[in-house]
Amino acid sequence: MAQYKAIRVAYGEALAELGAQNEDVVVLDADLSHATMTCLFAEKFPERFFNIGIAEQNMINIAAGLSTMGYIPFVSSFAIFCTGRAYEQIRNSIAYNKLNVKIGATHAGITLGEDGGSHQAFEDLALMRVIPGMTIIVPSDANETVKAVKAASELKGPVYLRLARLPSIVFDKEYPFEIGKANVLKEGQDLVIFACGIMVDEAIEAALELEKQGINAAVVNVHTIKPIDSETVLRYANTCKNIITVEEHSSIGGLGDAIADVLIGKGDFRFKKIGINDRFGQSGKPLDLLNEYGLTAKNIAKQSLELLNQDNS
Repeated sequence: MAQYKAIRVAYGEALAELGAQNEDVVVLDADLSHATMTCLFAEKFPERFFNIGIAEQNMINIAAGLSTMGYIPFVSSFAIFCTGRAYEQIRNSIAYNKLNVKIGATHAGITLGEDGGSHQAFEDLALMRVIPGMTIIVPSDANETVKAVKAASELKGPVYLRLARLPSIVFDKEYPFEIGKANVLKEGQDLVIFACGIMVDEAIEAALELEKQGINAAVVNVHTIKPIDSETVLRYANTCKNIITVEEHSSIGGLGDAIADVLIGKGDFRFKKIGINDRFGQSGKPLDLLNEYGLTAKNIAKQSLELLNQDNS
């Protein structure tokens, strides 16, 4: 029976574990610790946990200061507030100064659900990608999240971790995790699906559905959006020629554009991005919203078939 666990819960557990291993780790939150699950760290290490209140810009600047004293700050809030409200502080206080701050942004994407369009961040990867020196990680399940948190703590410099709210499948097989190195989950030669976050499971299901129709699709988990694994992207693009990207993010500026940037001028490919197409979110049950915005295995398989059936003339 499949096991499900929210990535944000795994994030909180990973922080608590990391806190026991490294006393330099400190955690800051903007009055959402029971949602971001940083409360698990706070319970174990109250002297290293700081609730800054609903003051995300201050939180970022305080973390910047702590990092100059040798601490490894993890700051957390909803993705919409981290990247929207505190963007200038992330850019100028952290990234411009190359400071060692980690941003754990939870409740990203459409699966935030009923809180609706004002709280659903679709633009965060685009905003973080454009900041020089920012490492961006989008874990696909709970196990990968634990590894990503540890890897982020060991990397010197700013890191953006994009974390989902919805309980999602925990893969039966554990894969190695290395920042900047994608994981190939399924081999194939007819089509390659590049996915990140909770869309990785949908991509796998789509590939299995395509298999029933005689199409052998590769699936690649691109957990690091920046720096992207150009070598793996090019290898599978050149093998398959038909490329689909899938993300729970705007189709502008996220994974799809990161893949496209690698491929420009490198070959002759057919390419389709699946994401949120220039729309705001809306209130609803997460699974209903995934269906409404086409972020399902069924739609990935449908779009893949359309791509493969395009007239080459």
